[in-house]
Amino acid sequence: MAERQMNGRKNDPARTQEDILEVATEEFSTHGLAGARVDQIAERTRTSKRMIYYYFGSKEALYLAVLERSYRKIRTLEADLELANLPPEQALRTLIATTFDHDEANPDFVRLVSIENIHHAAHMLRSEAIRELNVSVIQTIDAIVQRGLADGTFRRRADPIDIHMLISAFCFFRVSNRYTFGTIFRRDLSEPATIGRHRTMIADAVVSYLKEEEGGGRGGR
Repeated sequence: MAERQMNGRKNDPARTQEDILEVATEEFSTHGLAGARVDQIAERTRTSKRMIYYYFGSKEALYLAVLERSYRKIRTLEADLELANLPPEQALRTLIATTFDHDEANPDFVRLVSIENIHHAAHMLRSEAIRELNVSVIQTIDAIVQRGLADGTFRRRADPIDIHMLISAFCFFRVSNRYTFGTIFRRDLSEPATIGRHRTMIADAVVSYLKEEEGGGRGGR
């Protein structure tokens, strides 16, 4: 069935699945798991519900495949940065800028993660792929911090998961709450000057945290 003729041409299974995932990402991020319609995905990809179920098994499995693809996209971006070849501070700033720019350019990713949090990560819990994909960013941050400690760039032995959470929290919030935050404070978070200031601010905050010795500052040892 995957090789059948469609619209006068032979179907490419890999391309068809990628097209389905692309449209499904928009459908799920816009309407959520319950509200998304497989009929709509089929219509927009010029396939059929039967073909979608042939490739992915079920609506829930398609949703999980969309989540896995979304995480794979950002982790692939990070892997392509070759951060091990950069000095620790530059490597960290590059990683932060990449996370910031990814979230800014991919609001569908932010919405998908928000939706999965509403479901208490019930679907994500079934995915070994997502867990394995996200090991890499923690290893990357840990390697940067360790190199920074070794050469004196950093002084704080921070938990890499904490650092990842700090970066993610700021970058994610800007996108997930841009409308409510913007309405309350009458500020357009998509304005270029604001984007540039925030990109620098989160990098400065993380780097400053790592450069301060743990227990330093007021009342420090």
